[in-house]
Amino acid sequence: MTLETRSTQPDTDARLVAWVRQAAPYIHAFRGRTFVIAFGGEVLETGAAQALIHDIALLDSMGIRLVLVHGARPQIDAEMQARGLTPKFHNGVRITDANALECVKRAMGVTRIEFEALLSQGLPNTPMAGAFLRVTGGNFITARPVGVVDGVDHQYTGAVRKVIAEEIQADLAQENVVLITPIGASPTGEIFNLAWEEVAEAVAIAIKADKLIYLCAAPGMVNAKGALIDAVTVDDAQKLFSRHLKTQAPDIARVLPSALRACRSDVGRVHFLDARADGAMLMEFFTRDGVGTVMTSAPLAVLRDATIDDVVAILGLIEPLEADGTLVKRGRERLEMEINRFSVVEHDGVIVGCAAVYPFATEKSAELACLAVMPDFRRSGYGDQLCGHIEARAKKMKLKHLFVLTTRTAHWFIERGFVETSIDTLPTARRELYNLQRRSKVLVKTL
Repeated sequence: MTLETRSTQPDTDARLVAWVRQAAPYIHAFRGRTFVIAFGGEVLETGAAQALIHDIALLDSMGIRLVLVHGARPQIDAEMQARGLTPKFHNGVRITDANALECVKRAMGVTRIEFEALLSQGLPNTPMAGAFLRVTGGNFITARPVGVVDGVDHQYTGAVRKVIAEEIQADLAQENVVLITPIGASPTGEIFNLAWEEVAEAVAIAIKADKLIYLCAAPGMVNAKGALIDAVTVDDAQKLFSRHLKTQAPDIARVLPSALRACRSDVGRVHFLDARADGAMLMEFFTRDGVGTVMTSAPLAVLRDATIDDVVAILGLIEPLEADGTLVKRGRERLEMEINRFSVVEHDGVIVGCAAVYPFATEKSAELACLAVMPDFRRSGYGDQLCGHIEARAKKMKLKHLFVLTTRTAHWFIERGFVETSIDTLPTARRELYNLQRRSKVLVKTL
């Protein structure tokens, strides 16, 4: 019998270890959640399909419930060209006559089969090894005709009339991946061609999805100057849609109306990701910064008063700064007793910053203490927000001065209106606790 041995221990890949640990809270949070992932038929033509399927399989293995909505626009156009037909559009919407409908049915069927085949892979030495994705579908979508718009009859081009949400939920409960093709029948038995972005919107709303992901041929939404937007509220996105639609990539402009409606209908998050970027969903969902644009009904970052449930997160945030001497060490018991003094910044469910206020009412002053922001977020302005929030709390207490003791960040506070002073100006009770060995600088700001 031959035993394999290793002469030395393998080198630790610090980046891999850090990434896995960073991703762990998101993996825990997403288990059992429902994601609707929508993408066009272009995915099959760009070569991005294989990587996309690998990532979908990984999401499924993490216990995330998945609904996939695919399109087939280029496949429909190719089928029409093969039959000598010319595609017709009105305001970007395909006009589907009887001949075009035959092309739609064939292209949709072939495209669905190709996606099902990709989802059924399981070759060894690939990300699909050991994976078994049970893919289901059905007549989940009831359609209606778009009808005559601006005097143009769209014939067999349809819109979603109803989504049979209970059936989709039942399939998801059985740990199936639901694959939906954007074609639907009316109660009279007629077949209609549907827009995949609108089907994804309707399904996400009907099943109360936690995330709706649009995979487009663009990195995400951009502002008026063309810079990528990391996060946007639905109200701000509406303003961009109304005033600067032409700055958006065509794919983004096409899906934006559906995304806005979904976000206003209580879909938890809407993401815009680049379908061409390898691993875009993994980077978006399992890293703090993400890579695309996320749309939310409320701001992604929330500044609020801390609660007892935040103690563990605050400890994790301040312990590195306590270890290097930037902050004075606080035990868990003390933090629990003083939690009402703290405020926190919560970014997408993760505590990324904190600060505390300790009032000295008889001397009309307060101490700003324990200001800390996670390194990855120190350029996001959260330090300024926390400082301003503590100032507002002190003013509400009708205090006149706010002071801070620091060994390393004096210039940061001076830039924000604090003035260096002597320890004699500290409130008596605080002066008696001053640690001469730390030699902290005292800075004060008049409120």
